[in-house]
Amino acid sequence: MVMQPPVIEIRDLRVSYGAKSALKGISLDVRRNEVLGIIGPAQSGKTTLLRVLNRTIENTPSAKVQGTVLVDGQDISRLRDVTDLRRRIGMVAPLPVGLPISIYDNVAFAPRMAGIRSKAELDERVERCLTHAALWDEVKDRLHTLGTKLSGGQQQRLTIARALSHDPEILCLDEFSIAIDPVTTMRIEDVLKELKNSMTIILVTNLVQQARRLADRTAFILNGDLVELDDNSVVFSDHPGSRQTYDYVNGIFG
Repeated sequence: MVMQPPVIEIRDLRVSYGAKSALKGISLDVRRNEVLGIIGPAQSGKTTLLRVLNRTIENTPSAKVQGTVLVDGQDISRLRDVTDLRRRIGMVAPLPVGLPISIYDNVAFAPRMAGIRSKAELDERVERCLTHAALWDEVKDRLHTLGTKLSGGQQQRLTIARALSHDPEILCLDEFSIAIDPVTTMRIEDVLKELKNSMTIILVTNLVQQARRLADRTAFILNGDLVELDDNSVVFSDHPGSRQTYDYVNGIFG
């Protein structure tokens, strides 16, 4: 297997909110076209890590970020305009945040902002993204109804479709399956396995078995520290690199 070069390089990343440390000097690489799982108990710093990647952490006045984050070799802290960065890094939050516009316009919004005006091209992109989010068959006959009228699980899948609509290089999913039933979750997992051929996926999940099913490698973060990062064959084995990892993935604590 040929080792892919890292698309993300994180070095000594430290994040605090006032006096509270959220990340305590984390260093890791994310390889191109891999699914990287990130697991750990609540309040371990997993979501903070994602917010650093697309610089939405800057929307929190108390947050202080130190360290280096490179995306494709570029220091993201030096970017004056984060619009392009956020196009390249799609983000799916734990709970759906639908725009109060039609289903179609929810997905077409970002492509239009990027300058796409062709109806045929927009139609194709909307169908493709809704299909990838396992939603197309349910909404194809009512694309012009409000996205906010969908059920919670459907709105979450619409959020995924919207994140895919600008063809991100990196897709970050933060507990994407919280509001989705198990059958739909498995359908989306199947799609994610296909999508890694064209993008890098970072999957934050409290579901240890979801990381085991989907990820190529998994990082275990505990109380802001990176305890372990390795291939799934190691992390989920009887002998991972850390006893804490073994205890967490086997439900002894967490």
